Amino acid sequence: MNYYLEHGCNLSRTVRALGYPSRETLRSWCKELVPGWRNKRVGSIKITREQKQEAVIELCTRNDETVKDIAKKYDIARETLYNWKKALLPGGVNVKMDSKTNNPLSDDKDALLSEIESLKLQMKKLKLEKDILEHTIEIIKKDPGVDPKNLTNKEKTNLVDALRGEYPLEELLNYIGLSRSSYFYNRKIRLLPDKYEELQHRVKELFEESGRCYGYRRIHALLVREGIRVSEKVVRHIMLKCNLTVAMKKKRKYNAYRGEIAPAADNLFNRNFHAEAPNVKWVTDITEFSIPAGKVYLSPIIDCFDGLVVSWSIGTSPNAELANSMLDHAIDTLKDGEHPIIHSDRGGHYRWPGWLSRITKAGIEQSMSRKGCPQDNAACEGFFGRIKSEMFNNRSWNGVSIKEFIDILDKYLVWYNERRIKLSLGAISPIEYRQSLGLTA
Repeated sequence: MNYYLEHGCNLSRTVRALGYPSRETLRSWCKELVPGWRNKRVGSIKITREQKQEAVIELCTRNDETVKDIAKKYDIARETLYNWKKALLPGGVNVKMDSKTNNPLSDDKDALLSEIESLKLQMKKLKLEKDILEHTIEIIKKDPGVDPKNLTNKEKTNLVDALRGEYPLEELLNYIGLSRSSYFYNRKIRLLPDKYEELQHRVKELFEESGRCYGYRRIHALLVREGIRVSEKVVRHIMLKCNLTVAMKKKRKYNAYRGEIAPAADNLFNRNFHAEAPNVKWVTDITEFSIPAGKVYLSPIIDCFDGLVVSWSIGTSPNAELANSMLDHAIDTLKDGEHPIIHSDRGGHYRWPGWLSRITKAGIEQSMSRKGCPQDNAACEGFFGRIKSEMFNNRSWNGVSIKEFIDILDKYLVWYNERRIKLSLGAISPIEYRQSLGLTA
């Protein structure tokens, strides 16, 4: 009874397996020992397609083994075995049994073997496709939905080399659509020494010397100044290959708005920050630097002519003194007859009497952005963004005191004026640009 219950509740299978009792005896036992036995069928044993194929192969290639023996081995009836053969053979074969010999009237061994070989080839092809897709994602770093046939010849070559130990070369080349000549050409190119190896070292040096803040355009400009003839595309490729990227991190902007404490000036710039000469258009604002030791504030004046930082003040409080001292230094740089327009946001620093009296005395005209519109002061906002990305962001300031940070920031601003190249000026610094025009010694 245990065998019957554990093997699908099949009377015929149980009798064949055990050799006893008869079907009638087993049925009576079930009625007696298993109430409701007809409803306790647990389902037939699942037989895979591969097992069916093996059984049919044994059927068609048997020598001394009988059909009954094969059927008993797989715990099935002889008729089931022949039905499997009929289903697996191409076109199907109507197999009938000879009750005397227990042999099929026809055995199509060759057809079955051909079908098996076809299935093996299909499985091999599917495995090849799977391996190629996996290596495309892992080695070439492409998205899972990528078509390997759409890769570049260089990428295809790398893919073939990765799988060449498992599959024949011709099979791989045919599948991904790569000719033998292209494969060996790209392989040869890859094995050649890197002609930009020396240039790569210099690019790394220039990137580190810039404080890791120069992109490929500025690095290219420096190389040109050194007499090295190379395209921007090559420099960009080298920097990408060496992971020389400028870290960008957006920070919360300091807001000095205190409400409408005095009438706001008109926006005289209207986002036109171009100036034909120095000291014609100035922009200013205040930005905040937050480090573990505390907060530091920078108040600069930027000349729209060439981006020169005319004057700046650094302190630990965004008060009137910070803005006024910066303005006093900037006014001292003016020559007779120079009366620039100074543009700012609507912060309280630029609407207090101390600030207003200073610009009036110096003959400076005031311009202000619209409320809540930082784009109106884009020239100054862009300057702050460059400082944050080049000098401040993505650096650890742990253990740096307020005084030390102020010194670092001050030195950066000096470097910004004297050495930091600006592409719009011909890859030279603002001071160098003014010297080239004879505007300063």
